[in-house]
Amino acid sequence: MSYLEAFMASLGNLAAHKLRSLLAMLGVVFGVGAVISMLSIGAGAELQAMGTIERLGLRNVIVRSRSFDNDRLLEIREHSIGLSMRDCEAIREAVPGVESVAPKVEIAPYAILAGSARGEGTVYGVVPEHQELADLELEEGRFVDALDEKEHAQVCVIGPGLRRELFQYKPALGAALKVNDVWLTVIGVLAARGGEGDTFQGVSLGSSSRAIYVPVTTALRRFDHSPLGSPLSEIIVHLEDSEDDATASRTAARSIEALLSVLHGGMEDYVLVVPEGLLEQSRRTQRIFNIVMGCIAGISLLVGGIGIMNIMLASVLERTREIGLRRAVGARRRDILVQFLVESFAISAFGGLIGVLMGLGISRAVGAVADWPTVVTPLSVFLATGVAVVVGVSSGFYPARRAADLDPIQALHYE
Repeated sequence: MSYLEAFMASLGNLAAHKLRSLLAMLGVVFGVGAVISMLSIGAGAELQAMGTIERLGLRNVIVRSRSFDNDRLLEIREHSIGLSMRDCEAIREAVPGVESVAPKVEIAPYAILAGSARGEGTVYGVVPEHQELADLELEEGRFVDALDEKEHAQVCVIGPGLRRELFQYKPALGAALKVNDVWLTVIGVLAARGGEGDTFQGVSLGSSSRAIYVPVTTALRRFDHSPLGSPLSEIIVHLEDSEDDATASRTAARSIEALLSVLHGGMEDYVLVVPEGLLEQSRRTQRIFNIVMGCIAGISLLVGGIGIMNIMLASVLERTREIGLRRAVGARRRDILVQFLVESFAISAFGGLIGVLMGLGISRAVGAVADWPTVVTPLSVFLATGVAVVVGVSSGFYPARRAADLDPIQALHYE
């Protein structure tokens, strides 16, 4: 008997016992579907993490001011004024591999007036390099430049949400708005982007929708600050390109921490965020997730293999007389073995195919309902179906061997 004949015969047997065949396939279907859906969700999570980290900057080290209660803050201010422009200059001069240093001032939400319209937003004092480092895209106009910073210009770039609230369908460029008692001229509007206000690994990514960006010198001179507050809220340290960005980031972070410890009198009134380290932590978490989900899916496939073995053993008992008749007319043991192996292969293959469709459906449903990106890779499909077929054939080997070893005369007399 050829393999094609054995395959066609197995299809006929499966079609003759539809319910039994379906029950045998269920474990494989759920196992393959679980593998594909879990791997697709995991790949989507990794993709989302990569996009989030890119917003923070893989070659950035971010120093952020810490907040304390008033009593603790009074004690700290006796030794340290907080993050300041002095820290920026020291980092630029003392830390090797630094390409640029971008200070940032965050001022509490203000009431904003533009004609008769009112709104609320947060003022950020930044340098021109901040646009590239924070991956901010402009919808119209320009960002603050070096001349604005030098002249303490009263200009601003606003977020898309604030632009809609204040100006609606009117042109925003060149318009004047009042933040507290400071008049500013709009020179740019930011483009909208997803993930506003998200956090990653406990680190806030901030929001630009209702932000007002002004030159850092303007923010320090024109706007009120808490006397106990840190002069700067954040310093972004951008590193030079290197062959190993991860090692360069960790080395720079250690150097910055040692430098700031001296400058701040040992007061830890700042926190360092290393995006490269966050990415590695996210990858480790994702690997653990994939292993756990893979084990769960593997158990489902194992259960499916046991189901196939039970069904095939029942089939051997049911078809004992048929096996004896075939042996009597000249079929070899190898022919019987191949027939039952091909039948178990067909069960696992069709179960795997249905499982692939199920996995694709689950991944799409998760992406649509949870607004979570999912990525189905050819590797996950190949891995899931390959394992399913191997499990199916392995589970069918014992029943096939048992069928091939039946004595023809006893099989013919089996009731």
